[in-house]
Amino acid sequence: MANTYTQIHLHVVFAVKYRASCIPAAHAARLYRYTTGIVTAHGQKLLAINGMPDHLHLLIGLRPDMALSDLMRDVKASSAKFINEQNWLPGKFAWQEGFGAFSYSASQLPTVITYIERQKEHHAKRGFLDEYRSFLKKFTVPFEDKYLFQELEERLD
Repeated sequence: MANTYTQIHLHVVFAVKYRASCIPAAHAARLYRYTTGIVTAHGQKLLAINGMPDHLHLLIGLRPDMALSDLMRDVKASSAKFINEQNWLPGKFAWQEGFGAFSYSASQLPTVITYIERQKEHHAKRGFLDEYRSFLKKFTVPFEDKYLFQELEERLD
């Protein structure tokens, strides 16, 4: 798109289905490389990626010719397929529906990158659900707790 100039930086967060802790630590780096490849193949720039066994954080430089929802659909579908093909888990792996996306200016990127890189340290003090709620509140995104994530208990009912 000639004469189009943008600077779109999005911090995207999404969880494993039922918020289950099933991303194997031994395979996390491989999952991050694979996910980076998906984002790059779509012509987008992945600035940072990290996570925990129950969720991922991505910092993406998004071009205006790509809808974030399309990119995330492909990231989640392709990465789930990859995990299942690797047989890392005894059952079927799936991501929770939806995601959170939060925009940042270029001046804020070093702080966001550091935050993403230090997930293990951060989550030693704070759980994922609390973290996610704090993002929604910080960015004044209206939400209802009962719709945030499907709980494992719901599946068992």
